[in-house]
Amino acid sequence: MCIFISCQFSYSQSDLIQIKQNPKIDTLIKLKKELNKNLFNLKIQIFSGKRDKALELISKHTKNNYPGSKIKLVYETPNYKVWVGDFFTQLQADRKLLLIKKTYPEAFIFRPKPKVQNEEVDLEKI
Repeated sequence: MCIFISCQFSYSQSDLIQIKQNPKIDTLIKLKKELNKNLFNLKIQIFSGKRDKALELISKHTKNNYPGSKIKLVYETPNYKVWVGDFFTQLQADRKLLLIKKTYPEAFIFRPKPKVQNEEVDLEKI
């Protein structure tokens, strides 16, 4: 009996767990999150035209039509455009496009171009 009790205590596991992690991993995770913010993901354009029609389309659009999709009104001269979704992969965009094409046959997938920000330039430095 004594041998049994002594073996139980000698081979038991402790509750203390130590994880040794490289401190650079946290830096990499922060960098990855920052890069994902600046990615221009795939979107689906369902309308391009006059503002009144675009607003009417957005008001008819309910979240039940395309769950999990953001709808956005964008002005690019000379038309207003209605964009749906924010997709990371072509496969996700293709699946959603099949559903959207039933209602909007003219819909298509695209990747928006980044907008160039006008920054003030110091002429003396040039």
